[in-house]
Amino acid sequence: NQLHPGCSLTSLSVSTGPLGCKMTKVALVATNGQPFPWDRMRLPKTVSPFHYDLSLHPNLTTLDFTGVVRIQLDVHEDTRAIVLHAKQMQVSNVWLLAPEGVRPLRVLEYPRFHQLALLSDSVLTKGRRYEVQLEFAANLSDSFHGFYKSSYRSSSGEVRVLASTQFEATFARAAFPCFDEPAFKANFTIQIIREPRHIAISNMPMVKTVALPGGLLEDHFDTSVKMSTYLVAYIVSDFLSVSKTTQHGVKISIYAVAEKIDQTAFALDAAVKLLDFYDDYFDIPYPLPKQDLAAIPDFQSGAMENWGLTTYRETGLLFDPDKSSASDKLGITKVIAHELAHQWFGNLVTMEWWNDLWLNEGFAKFMEYISLDITYPELQVDDFFLGKCFDAMEVDSLSSSHPVSTDVENPTQIQEMFDDVSYDKGACILNMLRDFLTPEAFEIGIIRYLKRYSYQNTVNSHLWESLTDVSDVCMCRSVQSGASKWYPGDELDVRAIMDTWTLQEGFPLVTVEVRGREVRLSQERYLKTDDHSLTEGFLWQIPLTYMTSASKTTHRFLLKTKTGVLHLPEEADWVKFNVDMSGYYMVHYAGDGWNSLIKLLQHNHTALSSNDRASLIHNVFQLVSTGKVRLDTALELSLYLSRETEIMAVTQGFGELVPLYKLMEKRDMNYIVDLFRGLIDRQEWTDSGSVSERVLRSYLLLFSCVRNYAPCVTKASQLFDSWRDSDGTVSLPVDITMAVFVIGARTPEGWDFLFEEYRRSLSPPTVSIFDLPSPLFLFHRMMEQSLHGEVMKTQDLPGVVVSVSKNPRGYKLAWDFLRANWPTLIKKFDLGSSTISHLVTEVTNQYSTREMLDEVRSFFGSLTEESGSEMRCIRQTYETIEENIRWMDTNRPLLQAWLDKRSHRAAHEDL
Repeated sequence: NQLHPGCSLTSLSVSTGPLGCKMTKVALVATNGQPFPWDRMRLPKTVSPFHYDLSLHPNLTTLDFTGVVRIQLDVHEDTRAIVLHAKQMQVSNVWLLAPEGVRPLRVLEYPRFHQLALLSDSVLTKGRRYEVQLEFAANLSDSFHGFYKSSYRSSSGEVRVLASTQFEATFARAAFPCFDEPAFKANFTIQIIREPRHIAISNMPMVKTVALPGGLLEDHFDTSVKMSTYLVAYIVSDFLSVSKTTQHGVKISIYAVAEKIDQTAFALDAAVKLLDFYDDYFDIPYPLPKQDLAAIPDFQSGAMENWGLTTYRETGLLFDPDKSSASDKLGITKVIAHELAHQWFGNLVTMEWWNDLWLNEGFAKFMEYISLDITYPELQVDDFFLGKCFDAMEVDSLSSSHPVSTDVENPTQIQEMFDDVSYDKGACILNMLRDFLTPEAFEIGIIRYLKRYSYQNTVNSHLWESLTDVSDVCMCRSVQSGASKWYPGDELDVRAIMDTWTLQEGFPLVTVEVRGREVRLSQERYLKTDDHSLTEGFLWQIPLTYMTSASKTTHRFLLKTKTGVLHLPEEADWVKFNVDMSGYYMVHYAGDGWNSLIKLLQHNHTALSSNDRASLIHNVFQLVSTGKVRLDTALELSLYLSRETEIMAVTQGFGELVPLYKLMEKRDMNYIVDLFRGLIDRQEWTDSGSVSERVLRSYLLLFSCVRNYAPCVTKASQLFDSWRDSDGTVSLPVDITMAVFVIGARTPEGWDFLFEEYRRSLSPPTVSIFDLPSPLFLFHRMMEQSLHGEVMKTQDLPGVVVSVSKNPRGYKLAWDFLRANWPTLIKKFDLGSSTISHLVTEVTNQYSTREMLDEVRSFFGSLTEESGSEMRCIRQTYETIEENIRWMDTNRPLLQAWLDKRSHRAAHEDL
């Protein structure tokens, strides 16, 4: 490890330190040269806080803040030192408030661990309570975490400043001295000093406002429930709000800038409906009197679940009926459902440490779909859940993946846990477990878990114990439904099953070989690598489901061993495993298995559900990467897509086929356009239809315009011209706006017109100006402007860079920009964050040459640990490019030959 400037190590002989522990080998040295009494990143458990009294005074003119915190402590072991967190702040006037009187404490700093040690001359006695008081001062952060500055432009053009917080995972310590680990739960009483032109909001309702000398006001907030530091929140702003009350009596308020308060109605209704749903579903009343949802003009992630004050990107909360699309409505509802689910999963019951982050995030992601399926059936969220499992498998198929529950210690490692494995894989294995236990038993188990561990911290095993308790419900799966038991004669051990899914990385590939009525099964780890030793030593307990041509019943079998055999009731023309892909595994059909399924899809594809069809498309193309299936077999399966209409199967078809062309740098994509021509031609250029139909329309029309499909280009040109020439009197259907703009921006005049519209808009459309075709110099200018927050906000920079990287003319420009601005990017967005990981992987994931691999390795290999050399996303990037190179070496000639054969056959048919 590199040391922070001003810190060093020195050898010490064995001694007893102020914490009462034996100190051997090496001790840390504080900034003043004295020995630091603690040598680990995690805080000692000798003391714990139970109450914070926090007073803050942010100055939105000088962009800094001062504060005083009084922390009440329980002492668990005799000690002379209190070790807690503080980061990049000046701490002064530190006092111990003890029954014997007030006395000063000496302060030592160890910045590398963000730690302070408060040293007492006398022993703090086990079993007693004490109080410490610290004064502190710091600048408002110019990043997106800690207590940070945000700004927006009013309708009059004035730039207005606010201050907001983002403490997850390890940034509360940058706002006030605290015990900044999730297990150190405490109550918080907060006061905030502000100017009369501002308001302050926090986790709890305001109980009074006191006038101070100099015209300032001090807002006092009620004491919070017991919670972790990362959930503390406060905002000082000039926001307006709208409010409603839930059926259970909770006041819901949406806060936003004045110019956008009229875009809050949809979110307000959704929040009321969803909080009521969770109140009833979990059978545990929401414990606070209010829930605020605030739209922050500058926000890095999608949203944050602070208890009683959830915060959001403006695009994650605000809905403009005139400009927002069907996918915007879906996205806003999902993000609100996610953050409100956290009020129980994460806030009420919190993981002990960040290694089990998935207990928070996997559950919240999963509950998005459970809650919206019931409260907003018209959103058809089931059509989109499967995509989350495919996203998770993409990273989980690399050797650089990690177990759902994995050891982490430092802040960068903790930040890296906020990834597709914790969120999406977590949700998918919960969905598999729900299907395994039955929805009824699963619901009973998770309610039991929440009630048993309210206001506490948990580990994996606590959840499994709560779900094993309902095993009687599970093992007697409803006989009326005809569903068979999973594994005859066995006691159910949820922990034994789920440990195989959470404590080892990756996922299984189940190979199925049908011989008459006998089905032979085997499992191995699916891995995109040519190093087969990496797949050894893995074994899962897999809840298999299957159906056959002879029976629509879903049959069930728990595969616990490397191989297994099951017997069908009767012979069948085809067998489909992983029904609706409710299980987090892939299936390879050996022998004639794939051919029988291809035949089914070509002749009667609706015999399978759309999820089953999407999973077959996904599995067959993924198996090409490992050589299990030939590319031409996968391409033959894709031919049925000319008759496909359902969103999940269509988008999965695109998702597998488009990257093949991009790898080959074949940009015409005629085969794909031809495949979906019938579906594209049936699309109306309106906002009609269900949410899934509207999202699919946006996708298809955008693709066909980008790929120069003549009827789409003609229609989009006509619509753009009439919109541009109407002087604001004509509005475009929201769902087709992007397709129209892509064509309009192809002329210099059209591009200039669109950019000016974007620049003048207070609410830039969710349609991204960065996705439009542009001259190379404009690509570069857009990235630079976004970096500095000019015209486009810096929060949108990752989206800008990734969009440029996907443009065939811009991919190298994006990579050069990433390298040139790396130090700025990791400071602004934070090392290890999902933002940085997304940037790294998305900018590079289409590279398929050894030259680009060498260039990527050369840059990332030159970094130090402080600048990100150890990040997992770098290893993922190497693996992805290596896989692309292998794929190209093996499959490029096959793809070319298959396409040539197809075009020859088509030409022959035309004759």
